[in-house]
Amino acid sequence: MDRDDPAYKGQADYSRTVLRLYDPLVLGPIARYVWRCPSDRLTEHYRRHVRDRHLDVGPGTGYFLERSGLASGSKVTILDPNTNVLRHVSARLGGLDVTAAEADVCKSLPLEGPFDSASLNLVIHCLPGPFERKAGAVANVAAVMAPDGVLFGSSVIGETGSHNAVARTMLRAYNRRGAFDNLEDSEEAIGAMLDSSFEEIEVDTVGSIAVFAARTPRPQSLN
Repeated sequence: MDRDDPAYKGQADYSRTVLRLYDPLVLGPIARYVWRCPSDRLTEHYRRHVRDRHLDVGPGTGYFLERSGLASGSKVTILDPNTNVLRHVSARLGGLDVTAAEADVCKSLPLEGPFDSASLNLVIHCLPGPFERKAGAVANVAAVMAPDGVLFGSSVIGETGSHNAVARTMLRAYNRRGAFDNLEDSEEAIGAMLDSSFEEIEVDTVGSIAVFAARTPRPQSLN
């Protein structure tokens, strides 16, 4: 990805070193004590909604996919603009049939689908604003999903969230660096992003994180 691309900063931190530290640090104490949404809560949400023919957008380290409960040999497509992420996750998920796609979700996806489920887990807060661009990313995922497909995931809420002091400090620091671009991402805004492309949505806030699921892509979102 070019350094002048609006989405560059949101994915730039994921070096091989950061990927090794991510699970024990970000998905451990930061998730539990800073964002107050333990990774176990997100894993349970993931397992409840994942289906065969799954698309994982921004798979991180593959932590949630590894714990998804998918049967050995299940077909999974992972999509990310960062090749470090794609290599790391592909190596980790040796028991699954993984297809890796190097692409930016803010642009039309080079995928045919249809996918029965898709995830944007801890991704939306990293996507560049404004609202229309983030909603466009959701629409790009909806466009490659089956008519009865489900999109699920989670995202750190912006300044309107019920943050503790550490979370608010970290939120502002990440936004200054460009790793996050979510100060205006309220629970309502995330719901509106989903509603623009799906018939049914549910959003539940846990600590500083909105946990969501959206079903039945709207007709204009389908290929």
